[in-house]
Amino acid sequence: MRIRLIKTALLTLLLVTSGWAAAEELPGVKVYKSPTCSCCTKWADQLRASGFEVETVNVRDVVPIKKQFRVPPQLGSCHTAIVDGYVIEGHVPIADILRLLRERPDKKGIGVPGMPIGSPGMEGPDPQPFKVYAFDAQGNIEEFASHSP
Repeated sequence: MRIRLIKTALLTLLLVTSGWAAAEELPGVKVYKSPTCSCCTKWADQLRASGFEVETVNVRDVVPIKKQFRVPPQLGSCHTAIVDGYVIEGHVPIADILRLLRERPDKKGIGVPGMPIGSPGMEGPDPQPFKVYAFDAQGNIEEFASHSP
């Protein structure tokens, strides 16, 4: 309980210092996911708790969504989201989404390939380090952020 309170306080501080001071200023997020994927639901719940308005769209197959939004196959994960014109693929930390929205790079989106333990929505024992990658419309990929347990 205490750790959750600390995380919430840190996230609030991040929201305020990143220029997203009021929840109503945050853009809406549309999350495409399987109706049975609990980790996708956990990730979306974390977005909601951070002040994002989240719409979830349950689909039988997320692959056509990934193709529609031109997510590079090597970045594939279990869900795809759209926020303010950017694609968010997989279990991307909220801090990285806020950075993307603040910096507005000339990229199509960011993503975390796979489902690394310790990423948002995938909390569990033995968290592993993971990277967030940015990608452009041509499918070029570069590191955006790195996270360690």
